[in-house]
Amino acid sequence: MKNYETEEAWRYHNGTKHPNGFLMDMLHRHRPASRPYPYKRYKDCPKVALLPDKSPGKVSALDAISCRKCNTEDIVPDMALLSKLLYFSGGITRSIAFPPPLGRVEFRAASCTGALYHIEMYVVCSGLAGLEDGVYHYDPRDDTLDVLRTGNYLGVLDEATAHGPATSRFPAAIIYTDIFSRNSVKYQAREYRHAFWDCGTILSNSLAVACAHDIPHRLIMGFDDSAVNGLVGVDGKKEASIAMLALGSTQSAPPAPPPLGRTPGSEQAEYAMVSEAILEMHESSSLQSHEVAGWRRQYLPDGQEPSGPTSMGKEQASAESIESVILRRGSTRRFAHEPISLGQMSAVLGRSTCGFDADYGSGTISDVYVIANAVEGLESGSYFYGKNSHTLEELQKGDLRDASGHLGLDQSLPYDASATVFFLTDLGKLLALYGNRGYRVAQIDASVAAGRMYLAAYALGIGATGLTFYDDDVTAFFEPHSRGKSVMFMLALGKKSKA
Repeated sequence: MKNYETEEAWRYHNGTKHPNGFLMDMLHRHRPASRPYPYKRYKDCPKVALLPDKSPGKVSALDAISCRKCNTEDIVPDMALLSKLLYFSGGITRSIAFPPPLGRVEFRAASCTGALYHIEMYVVCSGLAGLEDGVYHYDPRDDTLDVLRTGNYLGVLDEATAHGPATSRFPAAIIYTDIFSRNSVKYQAREYRHAFWDCGTILSNSLAVACAHDIPHRLIMGFDDSAVNGLVGVDGKKEASIAMLALGSTQSAPPAPPPLGRTPGSEQAEYAMVSEAILEMHESSSLQSHEVAGWRRQYLPDGQEPSGPTSMGKEQASAESIESVILRRGSTRRFAHEPISLGQMSAVLGRSTCGFDADYGSGTISDVYVIANAVEGLESGSYFYGKNSHTLEELQKGDLRDASGHLGLDQSLPYDASATVFFLTDLGKLLALYGNRGYRVAQIDASVAAGRMYLAAYALGIGATGLTFYDDDVTAFFEPHSRGKSVMFMLALGKKSKA
């Protein structure tokens, strides 16, 4: 029952706070020239070429990100749909040449801390037209699948998820893993937060594309870690499975899987020793097969709603497709001191926090707080956003740019932004229910919502960027309303500067 010894989650969370977390070395400096190679390569491994359709689809980005459930009929995606989903989740969308020592950087479909791209994607499938049953690794360099195993191995996932409701009848799944050293080389022990931040923004793309193409899906956070790691051939220490997305639906129960054997060897350079704090946090939040069924239960947020609310008004519309928005999206590096409209703010908040189907619930867990610096139709100040009523509660009036900049690690981006959004969670309640595994849930749930905000912002013609923060200062700033809550994610929104 190590999972329910939650002192480890609190130790990790408190020890990786800014500033001066006791698990962090304040003298650490990252050299851009030592940026890790961001691709996993397999030796002597067969490959399957993917041909993703990158043309715009018929579903708008705003509709795609706010879809909670789609078709529940039996649907088995084909290879064309799988190709598209993989590309728009983690494919290369642009390449920029920077001055030495950084050089050329290939940017991908979803944002990633430091552009270090430490999340890998694997596919387990059976019955997909155009693709042999098997286990595959997605290589974004040339849009190919590395063939790791052939045969129907969905039974391994069925057992790893304890035959859970809506998890044991799917024809395909994407498994997201984290290579710890790629990100910890810069961010040290805080990397384990980034594992779920960056996986969550990728997942926000995956969920949106699945919705746009009516593919049934469910995020799975409760699974036997060692079984899933073994299936995709990772050791759980240098690289580990952290999330799973079930895709499609079928009435066919998976057969008993063939023997696992070995997967092809990979070439992965060692860039840094992985912090013991990361390994301890991951191990303490890992589940064994006999724990999974008991772990899976529904989280019911308090449903806190604003008192004396301010209406958000009519949201601004956008018909741009999800594919076009993903191809345009990028983290804004400079904001102009220009206002965004209340209609834009309304659409960003409303479309991104409506929840999604997951094995821990169907609503966004985090509470959402906002500092409005320049939003036309909204008085400057701080607010609490009610997800159910789609209203704002004013907490503090006045020009809070200085506070916004300070909370975002004293950077210019949150100071210049039109608004900053903070995701706070009652971590104590979540850990009491889910144990240390609840820390993974808290982080990824907030980051999926933030990833949706990225997409909504770009669909509406404004910019966005994720930021790190002074943990306790954020909670203190919004008190007494935020008392007892922990901040999971921060996002800045605004007009992009042309300078």
